[in-house]
Amino acid sequence: MVTPTSFTVTKGLVTIEALDQGTGPVVVILPSLARGANDYDIVAPFLAEAGYRVIRPQPRGIGKSNGPMDKLTMHDFAADVAMVLDHVECGPSVIVGHAWGSQPARMLAVDRPELVRGVVMAAASAGKLPSGSTEKPFSRLRTEIDGSGDMSLPESKRLEYLQTAFFGPNGNPCLWLDGWNEAAHRAQAHARMCTSVDEYFSAGETVPILDLQAEHDAVVVKDVMKPYLGDRVEVQVIKDAGHAMAPEQPEAMAHAILNFVKNISKKYT
Repeated sequence: MVTPTSFTVTKGLVTIEALDQGTGPVVVILPSLARGANDYDIVAPFLAEAGYRVIRPQPRGIGKSNGPMDKLTMHDFAADVAMVLDHVECGPSVIVGHAWGSQPARMLAVDRPELVRGVVMAAASAGKLPSGSTEKPFSRLRTEIDGSGDMSLPESKRLEYLQTAFFGPNGNPCLWLDGWNEAAHRAQAHARMCTSVDEYFSAGETVPILDLQAEHDAVVVKDVMKPYLGDRVEVQVIKDAGHAMAPEQPEAMAHAILNFVKNISKKYT
C-alpha cells in the first residue's frame, strides 16, 4: 500500500494542509460538511494503487489547516483548493466533492477552470430541485445532519441521527461518531447559505460531471443535475450505501471515480 504523506501551503493568513498519496495524474478529494480528509483513508489507496496521485486538502479548522473562519463564501473554500493545486503545479485535475464538498469543487471549476478536468459529485445535493418541487434546497434531514456532530447531545441520539441521515440499512453509524469539527461546520454552513447556488451549480460550462449517487441516500434529492445540464452529466449509483458512502462502500466509490477519470482522460490524450 502507498503510504500517504502531507504538506502545507501558506498564502497570506491561510495555511492548508493536504494529504498526498501515490504518483500520476492528480485526483483531489474534498470532504463532506464539518469532516476531514481522513474519511477517505480507505478510498485513496485504491486510487493510488491504480496509478493516480490522490491529494486531500484539509478544510480550514481541521488538521494543520487554518485561517479566517468568519464570513467565508464558497469562493474562499475553492481558493483554498486552488492554492494547493497551484503549489503542486499538476495541471487540470479531477475534483471529487463528497456531499458539501461538491460545492467548493464546482465553485473551483467556475473560478479556476484551468485547474479542473472533471467533477465527481459523490452523494451530493445539487442545490437546485426538480421542476415543480416545493422543497427547500439542502433542507432534507437538516436536524439530523447538524445534530450528528453535536457533541453536546447524548451518544445514543447522535447514533440515531447518523443512522437516519448518513448510513444505509447495513451501515455502521459508529464509524462517524468521531471526526466532526464545530468551527468548520459553522464556516461551511455560512458559505452554503451566503453563496448563491447559481454561482457554482453547473461547475462552469464545459467540464464533465459524474453524479455519483448512493442507493440509500436519505439526504440528496436525486437526478437533478442531468435534466439541467444534459450530456455533460453521467449518473451512477453505488449500491448498499447511504449519504456517508465512503465508509460503507470505499472500493465501489473508488472504482466509480477511476472509471470516470479514465473515460475523460481519453479526451486529453
